[in-house]
Amino acid sequence: MLGVGGLASADEASRETLVQALRNGGFNIYFRHAATDWSRGDRVEKDGDWKTCDPSRMRQLSEAGRVSARHIGSAIRALEIPVSKVLSSEYCRAAETARLFALGPVETTRDIMNMRAAEFVGGRDAAVTRAQRILSRPPPSGTNVIIVGHGNLMRAATTAYPDEGGSGVFVPMPENQIGFELVAMLGPEDWRRLAEDLARSP
Repeated sequence: MLGVGGLASADEASRETLVQALRNGGFNIYFRHAATDWSRGDRVEKDGDWKTCDPSRMRQLSEAGRVSARHIGSAIRALEIPVSKVLSSEYCRAAETARLFALGPVETTRDIMNMRAAEFVGGRDAAVTRAQRILSRPPPSGTNVIIVGHGNLMRAATTAYPDEGGSGVFVPMPENQIGFELVAMLGPEDWRRLAEDLARSP
């Protein structure tokens, strides 16, 4: 399996092992939403404000982020990685990322919440526990689950912290009530590289 350091230093055999493992299923793949327009801020004043796609009220995906999300989804399809479920934060930028992946119907849930709005779901500890439970849940046999959320939640729940569009591949440890292991970190371009490697292989 690919080490947590990502693809930069991984050899071809490690990359092939990762792809084959993902094809066999059993992983929860947590994505931070794709790149956003940082000239905008979030105005969360009441419950549900985060759902708006109005850029004057909430930070949204940039055009580059939308392109990146489409490329990630295309790469996952090219790699023939089976996806049984796509979960997303209710934030527009996360849900849009998930939809642009085009990997199946998107289910939004408050169990994946930006830590800056954790007060609306019972506080920081409750938000972290809900995310950890999702990461600990085994996917249906032979498939993977895609989760699209926020960097601050991923860091609080797992200690890993990707750039926008980055992802962590987690394997659930079902013998524990809450347990999972991070087996790989991939940036947005890493998915494209994996697909290109596949296309070049004999």
